[in-house]
Amino acid sequence: MTGPRFTKLAQSLPATVPFVGPEAQERAMSRPFAARLGANENIFGPSPKAIAAMEQAASDIWMYADPESHELRTALADFHGVTPQNIVVGEGIDGLLGYLVRLLIEQGDTVVTSDGAYPTFNYHVAGFGGVLHKVPYRDDAEDLPALLAKAAEVDAKLVYFANPDNPMGSWFTGEDIVAHLDMIPEGCVLLLDEAYIELAPEGAAAPVDINDPRVIRMRTFSKGYGMAGARIGYALGETGFIRAFEKIRNHFGLNRAAQAGALAALQDAGWLASTQANVAEARDTITGIAEKHGLKALPSATNFVAIDCGRDGAFAKAVLDGLVARGVFVRMPFVAPQNRCIRLSCGPADALALFDAALKDVLAELG
Repeated sequence: MTGPRFTKLAQSLPATVPFVGPEAQERAMSRPFAARLGANENIFGPSPKAIAAMEQAASDIWMYADPESHELRTALADFHGVTPQNIVVGEGIDGLLGYLVRLLIEQGDTVVTSDGAYPTFNYHVAGFGGVLHKVPYRDDAEDLPALLAKAAEVDAKLVYFANPDNPMGSWFTGEDIVAHLDMIPEGCVLLLDEAYIELAPEGAAAPVDINDPRVIRMRTFSKGYGMAGARIGYALGETGFIRAFEKIRNHFGLNRAAQAGALAALQDAGWLASTQANVAEARDTITGIAEKHGLKALPSATNFVAIDCGRDGAFAKAVLDGLVARGVFVRMPFVAPQNRCIRLSCGPADALALFDAALKDVLAELG
């Protein structure tokens, strides 16, 4: 009797996931977290109109969803002033990253990203046999000129750049990004991850020509729109580039409820505005908590804040472990020197009060 014959690539990869979910940590602790502040979720939640639309769609859940996401793509096209042919919808940015890498990267192809940037992208690149080249952050921000210079040096087919950035919350103006587009090497694509763009200051969105085949932009309903559990996002780009996704994507990957909820959320500008205000207030609260305890919150254009713990990664990990032990779920960057920080989501006052009290106890214990 023989077992499955895995590919050589699959045999070479570790059995791992980019993130350990809070649920796994709760199972290990045999108790739930009192404050879930570590997964960059929008704790303020989705539009009530989105919830109602998803509930209505659930009554028809016996049917497959529209594989073309026609209504949602048409609404997104109107929202962005492009055509539906410039948009592909997928299972969150994570799913779209997998499709993009599948389209572009074969065994041995080179890819450039920042050292410490979003690990799910790296996971997909490894899964298709790509070779990652990493560039360090500069002043706690991704370094776009250095990324593009590295891409030219190693003949990269793909460069990952997030604006705003996860895990640091830093951002560039859209004009700054556009000013560097001429540095994109021949045959290379700049992937612009804009997951947090709805929460960023005005002017952060890059005014990229939709017909520029060198750039693909990705957005999501997980962050500003508060629908992380629905797993729905979209990519914007030149028509030929975007339509190539039809060759390899899972055409029935999006359920009816997610599509209906995203459409309703997009049309509820008032709820998004209230979320933006709540997030801004929470960022200020987190900044105040950090200062009160002698720490420094970094400026953020996202729905999370990185807090500089003032020492090294070992100390930040001790702070994180102390918070987790007290029922407060937070995370931290993986790579030095950014790993001197912890990172927590913006949330309502009661959750942040739990963080405040736990942080006080942890810092007193650590001395």
